[in-house]
Amino acid sequence: MSMLETSRTVGLTNDALTRRERVVLAELAEDVTLEEIATRLFVTRNTVKSQVRSVYRKIGASTRAEAVAWAIEHGIR
Repeated sequence: MSMLETSRTVGLTNDALTRRERVVLAELAEDVTLEEIATRLFVTRNTVKSQVRSVYRKIGASTRAEAVAWAIEHGIR
């Protein structure tokens, strides 16, 4: 983890994510597409994409794998 990545996630708690963002993040840990997540959550794929971007920004992730690792580390999965 680089210094930039460390500075982005230091002090960030699960509370920084909305309930829906936590649900979407947990869904990302499954082997499913964004379309499948959207169907499960009764929203559009674009809504899920928007929520995923927000999660990535808040936790400092740039890939799904980084986001899933963060979720596991923070007990969201």
